[in-house]
Amino acid sequence: MPRDVDLTLLLPRPVRTLPADLAANCLLVLLTLAVVLIPGLDATPIRALVGFAFVLFPSGYAFIATLFPEAGGASVETSEGGKRDESKQSSWFDTGIDGLERVALSFGTSIAIVPLIGLLLDFTPWGIRLVPVLLSLSAFTLCMTAAGAVRRNQLPKEERFSVPYRRWFGRAWGELFESNTRADAVLSAVLILSILLATASATYAIAASKQGESFSEFYVLTKNDDGKLVASNYPKDFSKGESKSVIVGIENHERDREDYSVVVLLQNVTMTDNSTVVNDQQRLQRFQTTLGQNKTWRTTHKITPRMTGERLRVLYLLYKDGVPANPIADNAYREAHLWVNVTAGHGTTPPKRLVPSQ
Repeated sequence: MPRDVDLTLLLPRPVRTLPADLAANCLLVLLTLAVVLIPGLDATPIRALVGFAFVLFPSGYAFIATLFPEAGGASVETSEGGKRDESKQSSWFDTGIDGLERVALSFGTSIAIVPLIGLLLDFTPWGIRLVPVLLSLSAFTLCMTAAGAVRRNQLPKEERFSVPYRRWFGRAWGELFESNTRADAVLSAVLILSILLATASATYAIAASKQGESFSEFYVLTKNDDGKLVASNYPKDFSKGESKSVIVGIENHERDREDYSVVVLLQNVTMTDNSTVVNDQQRLQRFQTTLGQNKTWRTTHKITPRMTGERLRVLYLLYKDGVPANPIADNAYREAHLWVNVTAGHGTTPPKRLVPSQ
């Protein structure tokens, strides 16, 4: 007869000896990475559920597991008389915390760790973006989980913190399905139905929702002396025909693929209290692009005015799914504008020099 083979022996020893609660913590991190980064899954309601849990719990739980690898006072084994056996305690037990305290501290610590990691990323070239934040928080959680497992395994087995899953499950099973009276059985049935109804309602609400606000970012930027994009130092003074550059950008957060068009107008306008009157205008440029979800498009636009005047408006109009026959600020999806002064001067074409014939 062939002997049964323990497939867990195929796993590396650190994985086999990883405590169940820390293994579940790692699985939640890996599940979040899969749901956010795999195309198709990132558009499902699962992303909102898993992402919400990922932000609020795993990082704090791993950090607390590293600080407190030992069991709390409630988890210390008792002697036959029912009293706690002081001989099985070490100095670590004096600082142990029980399961409820561990969960509460995990939530609070996660709420502190997540913005701290975001603050640190703000000083890096990656900035506060989805993927850098996700990877940084995942790396922190996995490192703390590994450190917590090492510290816990260094303690005597009876002093290590462990989650009593079987005891909790047995107690819940007894309360729900092994009731002593008919009234207890009815209450148990009502409780089960309430849990199922609440779960179904929450799932429907998430599936039917828009999963957050949908929008498009539209902006005009310039480059500073260090080559970084900034919303300042825009070109202001031009000569007719002179070109100066700005950066036009679009970011798609519409949760779907979108077709964008950008129309650039140079306008001579008169501003009143109630309206803006366009006296004259010229179309300078038109751009088109198609962006997937959470994608960014940028291009360099050279402003080359062909009319003169003070406080002329360079108007950037963003449209989705086509441009109307008369593009104006009122019918654009987004708009941005600059004020420029254009004088007749060096930008004009010099007259041709006549060369006498020989």
